[in-house]
Amino acid sequence: MGHDSLRNIEKEIALLVRLTTAYSPRFGSLDRSEYLLLSELDKQSPLAINSLAETLMLNLSTASRQVAALERKKLIRRFPDPNNGRISLVEMTSEGIDTLKKVQKARYHVYTEVLQDWTKEELSTLETHLIRLNQDFKKWSK
Repeated sequence: MGHDSLRNIEKEIALLVRLTTAYSPRFGSLDRSEYLLLSELDKQSPLAINSLAETLMLNLSTASRQVAALERKKLIRRFPDPNNGRISLVEMTSEGIDTLKKVQKARYHVYTEVLQDWTKEELSTLETHLIRLNQDFKKWSK
């Protein structure tokens, strides 16, 4: 593996995280952790907090804090699992669904503007490599 390439990849990813964080107000009213948690609930709901933690690669206390914050904002609701009352399940409220949709739309518009000069092939290549990078990070962390 090229040492210089790895150094540049690491730096560019760090810069990308910095830029997306700096411009996050343009992405809507959710921070990154809130967005990822609601996006997961949009895919599958209701979910147990430990399942959310595992999927998002968070420890249980961090996931619980994030759930509590979203609950205070009335974007999700927590309720006991009917099959096991000791487990809390979480699902989005209608306000949470509306908020997520607005943020997804804002994020889509930002990326549409940023990537407007990219060809379909370039976008497809970026998509493929980002998916693979995230999958490899997940495999590496286990």
